[in-house]
Formats: sequence, structure tokens, C-alpha cells
Amino acid sequence: MSNVMAELEDLHLKHDLLGSIEVGIAVVDRDFNIEIWNQFMESHSGMSPARVRGKPLFEMFPEIDAEWFRRKTDPVFKLKSPAFIIWEQRPHLFKFEAYRPITSATELMYQNITIFPLTSLNGEVNQICIVVYDVTDEAISKQRFEAANKQLEKISRIDGLTGLFNRRYWEEMCDAEFKRAMRTGRLATMMILDIDHFKKVNDTYGHPAGDKTIKMLAKIIAKAIRETDIAGRYGGEEFTIILPDTEVASAKIVAERIRKLAEHLPVDYEGQTIEFTVSIGLAEFHSSFGEYMAWIEKADQGLYEAKESGRNRVIISQ
Repeated sequence: MSNVMAELEDLHLKHDLLGSIEVGIAVVDRDFNIEIWNQFMESHSGMSPARVRGKPLFEMFPEIDAEWFRRKTDPVFKLKSPAFIIWEQRPHLFKFEAYRPITSATELMYQNITIFPLTSLNGEVNQICIVVYDVTDEAISKQRFEAANKQLEKISRIDGLTGLFNRRYWEEMCDAEFKRAMRTGRLATMMILDIDHFKKVNDTYGHPAGDKTIKMLAKIIAKAIRETDIAGRYGGEEFTIILPDTEVASAKIVAERIRKLAEHLPVDYEGQTIEFTVSIGLAEFHSSFGEYMAWIEKADQGLYEAKESGRNRVIISQ
């Protein structure tokens, strides 16, 4: 009788231990039938040990990819080596609902999984233990941190007024494009433009009106160029654009589109109509340029000529 009581006490101790730990414990055999199912797994699945014991894991939890899981556990059975699944690779193994207040941003629990062999007295592995860790808080925190970093990175690249690249980042892109063109010999054209008589706009209507005019031109540029083109606000009312894989003749068509749109899209500011035009300079990439600044200066020469010859025109710098 004492032996029976000792066994019962041992069983009770093991049951309490499995029930009290804050991780999920599931033991399956070689056919993936469930043998042990602790309190954590019961609470989150809504299935009692009596309901799942002896049942196929993949039948009870169809969200688990059976073929993938068999491949994952094969070395655990054969080589007696543990396997690990982290949430970055696969958000969850079991589709359990998240319930912690901090995790309101997600419906399902993020999980890290450890799978280790259970070796019998004869040295064979006929069972494996699946340990489920709830890492939802950590996962959400990391995702929020990464999202914040991406937002900060985006903000650091973007001009706040226009939504185009700021000068610093645009120059980084320009340098990269210059080196690519130098290395490959592929075509590219630089475009520089600014608003004609912009000081007069500010003096007549005020700086908020000037800002609205700059924003209008930025919208026109974004509408006129391709996704692969690189546009930035270079400073004040001046904008720069790189058109990769584009000869200067084709770039001039884009420039004329921008010029005509600006000419025919006045800015409405506090009931006043502000008409504006732009002057544009173009320079095709040439291997004789020693650095990207020489390319910019060449396009700027075209802009200067456009200004000197009457404004509201496109000039290709020769």
C-alpha cells in the first residue's frame, strides 16, 4: 500500500509541476499522437488532456503543416538532437489567442518552440517533447521598435515640406547612381529646376504662399516622373532629379511635361491665384565627370542658361 501511495504522490507532484510552469508542454509519440498535455496547453487551446490524449496532433491542430513538422522533428527522433523554431521564422506553431494587455495589437500568440527527444531506458527515442514559450510581448515590442526605427529612417530621408528626398539623402543616391553609371556605362540624365521669380511670390503673398507653391511643384514632379527616378528638394525652391537609363532627349520630354504642368496649374492661396513657371537644366551623364558634383554642376549650367535666356524653358547643358 505504501508503494501505491508513493506512486500516487509522485504522479501528483509531476502533475502539479507540469500545471504550474508558465510554458506549454506537449509530448507526442512517433506517430504524433498526443500523450501529455499540460495546464498551459489546456488553458490556451480550450482542450483538456482527456480530450486530446491519444489523438493525432495534426488532426487536433490542422494549422500545423504536417509535412514541414515531420521534417523538422526527424533529426530529433533519429539524431537525438533538439530542434528550435523562433517566432521570426514562424509566428506560431499552435494557433492560440493572445490575451495580455500589451499585446492588443495582435490576435494570436507569438511562440518560440523547443523540441527535444525523450530517450527511453534502452536508448531509443519514441517520444518528443514540444515546449511552447509565449513570447508575444517580446515580439510586439521588437516589431514596434523596428517600425519606429523604419519611421525614423524614413523621416531622416524625406523633406518635411514636399515629401521628396531631402538634400542629404538625395546626394547619397546621386553618388550611388553616378558610380553605377561610371561602372556600367549605362545612360542617365540629371535635371535641375527651380521656380522663376520665387522671391516675388514670397514678397507678394507671404512665405506660407511660397511654401504652398513649392508643394505644388513637388506634386507635379511626383506625377511626371517614374518610380525609378530619384527626385529631391535640393534647397529652397530648387529641385533635382536623376533619371536612370534615360538619354537626355527623353529626359527633355519629361522636363517639358513638368514645365507645362507648372505653367497651367496655378496655386490657390486664400482666394488668390498664384501663377508660376519653372526653369530647367539638363545634363546627360558622361564618364569624363570626376565626381557626382561635376554632374550636378553641368546640369546647373543648363538651369543658369534657362534663366538667362528668359526663364520658363528647358535647356540642355552642352
